[in-house]
Amino acid sequence: MKILVPDTIPLDVRAAPGDEVVVYDAAAPLPVEDRDAQVLVAWANSPDNLADAARHLTGLRWVQTLAAGPDAVLAAGFGPDVTVTSGRSLHDGPVAEHALALVLAAVRRLDELGAAQREHRWDRAVNAAQAAPATAGRYTLDGAHVVIWGFGSIAARLAPLLAALGARVTGVASRSGERHGFPVVADDELATLLPTADVLVSLLPALPTTRHALDAERIDQLPDHAVVVNVGRGATVDEGALVAALRAGTLGGAALDVTETEPLPVGSPLWDAPRLILTPHVAGNRPQRASDLLNANLDALRAGEELRNVVPR
Repeated sequence: MKILVPDTIPLDVRAAPGDEVVVYDAAAPLPVEDRDAQVLVAWANSPDNLADAARHLTGLRWVQTLAAGPDAVLAAGFGPDVTVTSGRSLHDGPVAEHALALVLAAVRRLDELGAAQREHRWDRAVNAAQAAPATAGRYTLDGAHVVIWGFGSIAARLAPLLAALGARVTGVASRSGERHGFPVVADDELATLLPTADVLVSLLPALPTTRHALDAERIDQLPDHAVVVNVGRGATVDEGALVAALRAGTLGGAALDVTETEPLPVGSPLWDAPRLILTPHVAGNRPQRASDLLNANLDALRAGEELRNVVPR
């Protein structure tokens, strides 16, 4: 079995007798001599590379993407007979850490305080706003209601961190119930939940059904002091509506690690939107224990057993 692994990440592949492991350039077309591969591992591949693989790897059986969201692989055009598995769980810790950092930075207004530092200015306005009776309960997670939209494995790591700081956490997912000790409501109940949210964290994947899921209508349902944090996928947010709400003062702030177009164009209004923190898609930049997942799935493939993290297609 020929296994193609990308040059973008070191992987310890546990090859079986007869296996051939080939490291390929994830930014270039695949060499003709490697078009007989049965397994493709993807991480930080260019769109053209993935499209080339989908077109020419006619004997491919399985694609293992190390990304939590498989949208780039799914968009490449692999045939329905090719199994796709995601990197779900590989990014839980780092993404949860980055999400928490963005939540705290936005709630504590570190963007404004950082700007004041660069200007050598002691920011008395933020100090006064935090102390004002009218803002009691804000500028802190202690007692805040945090809504996590997309309550999967990353949320399972993030929710306890928020709760440890005093936040009340509610999840939103396809089905209601309790997950990991936290209440979860169904997507169709979101409209009743948003008016109570102090912080909305989006962990939504990029799907046709989630494009611009956070649109002007849903942004309007949030309180005017609420903070929006997106560490899922950029396509899930209507960026024009977000910028309009920030400029109008009908939204307290936002922090985005992902944008609809990446890298973010120089002329994007997001750069200069007030009370907006931007990071360049760095939350989950290093998969954790990727080799373990790959080897477990290789063993399952050889044994004819079900693979982990199979993406429905």
